[in-house]
Amino acid sequence: MKIFQAPKFIVCFTALFFLFSVSSILAKPKDKDRWNSKYKNEAYLFGEKPIPFLVDNLHLLPKGKALDIAMGEGRNGVYLATQGFNVIGLDISEKGLEKAHRLAKKNKVTIKTKVVDLENFQIEPNTYDVILCSYYMQKNLFKQFQSGLKPGGMIVVETYNVDYLNYARFSRQWALKTNELLDIFKGLRVIRYQDYDDGKEAYSSIIAQKPSH
Repeated sequence: MKIFQAPKFIVCFTALFFLFSVSSILAKPKDKDRWNSKYKNEAYLFGEKPIPFLVDNLHLLPKGKALDIAMGEGRNGVYLATQGFNVIGLDISEKGLEKAHRLAKKNKVTIKTKVVDLENFQIEPNTYDVILCSYYMQKNLFKQFQSGLKPGGMIVVETYNVDYLNYARFSRQWALKTNELLDIFKGLRVIRYQDYDDGKEAYSSIIAQKPSH
């Protein structure tokens, strides 16, 4: 009787494919667990105050429906709600969003939230007046921001850039390259842009607008 033996390269490929598939499946629960663990304490990990760039430029933003991507504990989305925006927040961590609702209650406003895996999320087209994302890097999702905006809508994005690596142990893949936000959102009209570096941290911020027509 002849016994068939698969070539070694097929066996190796099959094993690698299986391991990759399993790691991809496990990655999302790990992300959820990691952030739930970070947010489990009563204290707000990143504070209760919104980022200064948002506060300083609030007057530029069109009032209406705002989507807060990777909302976390809600400091930015809740601030927008206090300023009259209809806020929807998305995050992988239900613990973070629970704290966002507590912060909203403390500020006497209401927000809507949804637990989602942002790596597999599609933004509804022509839906939002403002799309906000701070300190979360997912470039393929950034590319959906323009289609998700209503005509005349604006994005607000802020996150670490490569200069931050001078001050902290941080993965380069999660840091913006020089002027990268300008390249990512080149189809939008840039309203405000900054590269900030105070010798302790470094980040880039942008506000850009979708054409009205």
